Amino acid sequence: MPLLSKIHPDVVKLGFVSFLTDVSSEAIFSVFAVFFTTIAGASAALLGVVEGVADFSASSLDYVAGWLSDRSGRRKPYAVMGYGFSTLAKFFLIVASSVPALSAFRIVERLGKSFRGPPRDAWLSDVAEREVRGLSFGVHKAMDKSGAVLGPILAYLLLLWLGSTAGTFHIMFIGAAVVAALAVVVLIVMKDRPNQPKGAGESRENIFRAWSTLSRPFKAYLVPACIFSLAYFSFGFLLLKAYEVGFSIGDVVLLYALFNIAFVIVATPIGKLGDKIGRRTIIMLGYLTYLIMSLGFIFATAKWAIIVLFIVFGIFYAIDEAQSKAFIADLEPARRGSAIGLYNFLTGLVYLPASLIAGWLWTMSPSYAFAFAAVVSAGAVVVFVGMNGRLAGPKAI
Repeated sequence: MPLLSKIHPDVVKLGFVSFLTDVSSEAIFSVFAVFFTTIAGASAALLGVVEGVADFSASSLDYVAGWLSDRSGRRKPYAVMGYGFSTLAKFFLIVASSVPALSAFRIVERLGKSFRGPPRDAWLSDVAEREVRGLSFGVHKAMDKSGAVLGPILAYLLLLWLGSTAGTFHIMFIGAAVVAALAVVVLIVMKDRPNQPKGAGESRENIFRAWSTLSRPFKAYLVPACIFSLAYFSFGFLLLKAYEVGFSIGDVVLLYALFNIAFVIVATPIGKLGDKIGRRTIIMLGYLTYLIMSLGFIFATAKWAIIVLFIVFGIFYAIDEAQSKAFIADLEPARRGSAIGLYNFLTGLVYLPASLIAGWLWTMSPSYAFAFAAVVSAGAVVVFVGMNGRLAGPKAI
């Protein structure tokens, strides 16, 4: 409790915004892969293309948003724009449900996520004290993923009540759009906390030159992070694997909720652990967890095994989503928005070929896709350990 009392109120408020947004988004995404391939009629290869482009879209504007936030010293306006853009995309989904429209929605909605992420995470970094930074990010992500638990459960109950019909999905999309709009309203009424502008008075500094101002340890971390990203294919393929093993569409939604429940349960303890043992160790454990999960999916043929692996993936995701950002905040204390944005952009750039490769390998055998992920994850671990000495900055722990 003494540690939790150090959590800044903005961490909780931003967590509530993320909670509402995830209730909205994850209700849709929990059924998207199966709906896209089995109901709308798209192929698994096309799913790989769409998910890869969507993953890239989810980070394509990160560096721009982070740089703008640092340069202006303001976080809120860019976060509002990002959340607002995603909300508009969800309202578009209400009136269009063809394969091209679904593809466009998946990509466009992720652009909003890209623009809001770095300003919001920099906001969190600004208000979180260093000794509880991992905990603060863990608390925020736990609230975020609590919405990702509730969203799929609501989707499941709606499908159970009304059946898997086009009308049911239409109702689901309307409800998701309304909840997303509420999240934007909550963010708008929050008080912005302007920071000291970075580089605003330096005529030579622009978005391209800003790279030279970032720390060497942060730049070193980008190497293993980008290698690992090649193994990080779309979550939609895990849902397809569950569907192929024998889970129904409704059951797949519940698996998605289970993944998020695991995330919520472990996010805060992992944040505390990272503050205690060091975030470099936590990041390496995350890579190893993903490696184990990938190997598990190669051999999983029973439902119980799929359930366990979804829990393992939730543990990995809690490390990757929260602690990587806390680690970057340690490595780059001066320009956190730019650093987080660049990290998201570069790793997202790699997600595109990662999902394309996964989709191509999936057409031959799902096991090939998971084996590729396991091999690349192992390579990332080796590189990360080998570069460990270069990742020690004055603010890193």
